Amino acid sequence: MLKLAKCGFNSAHPEGITIDRPNGSGYYVFVLFKSRAQVRAAGREWAVSPDTWMIFRPDTPYRYYNLDRSFVNDWLHFGGEETESLLRELELPLDEPTPAVHSASLSRMVLELQRSVWLGGPLQERILDADLNSFLMKLGNLRRIRPASEHTERYFPQLSEIRSMLYSTPQQRYTIDELAAEIGLSRSYFQHVYREVFGCPVSLDMIHSRLELAKYLLENGSQSVGDVARRCGYENETHFMRQFKKFVGQTPSRYRKSAAEPRPLPIEQKEAGLLPGK
Repeated sequence: MLKLAKCGFNSAHPEGITIDRPNGSGYYVFVLFKSRAQVRAAGREWAVSPDTWMIFRPDTPYRYYNLDRSFVNDWLHFGGEETESLLRELELPLDEPTPAVHSASLSRMVLELQRSVWLGGPLQERILDADLNSFLMKLGNLRRIRPASEHTERYFPQLSEIRSMLYSTPQQRYTIDELAAEIGLSRSYFQHVYREVFGCPVSLDMIHSRLELAKYLLENGSQSVGDVARRCGYENETHFMRQFKKFVGQTPSRYRKSAAEPRPLPIEQKEAGLLPGK
């Protein structure tokens, strides 16, 4: 089980800060730097930029301090018997700085961990164990999906935010010109970079995000097909129906009917005797 000793979200130090642990902290320490800092760890030294993270080993001597007047960071002190093997499995670098991908999402996860600490409760340890596992796995996953190309890597955090926005607000009618302007790119170059990073055109992600919402509404609501189309950002019901049929393989009405039909239980559940008695 992973254990969280303490954590801090958006810890602000208007007059700066110096952290000096010549014998290590006794815990694994994750730090997301939101301000410039000078860092020394295990005999090496770096000047790190905002949106950089590090994980220090429990026995690593380390020291860091602000390079600008104020300093802000997120941090976790954690440990547990499974920590070392999990970090090794995830191939997370230790005692060296790593540029953060999607730093806003990392920061939100630290905030959720802090809320779990404040909330307490009889299941707190298990919740924190699950949340820490999730945090570290997401950290490892983000490292693996970093684009290899240097000229696209610089846009990866902003493109990730845009893609998250498309899937979290599919009902909004974004134009490609608006999305390109978000990160200061021309329409054509934005489309090129987006496709290189995510492997599909931005227009296809816009369609998929709307259709995923449409499928959810058809499965879980009683709105008419026209209402579903409007809630998913379509101005034309006929266009919605054609696009749904093209990408999903069924009309919206047929999809709703299929979703309502009872489905057979998996074999494992049958063998476990989970079928209701006759």
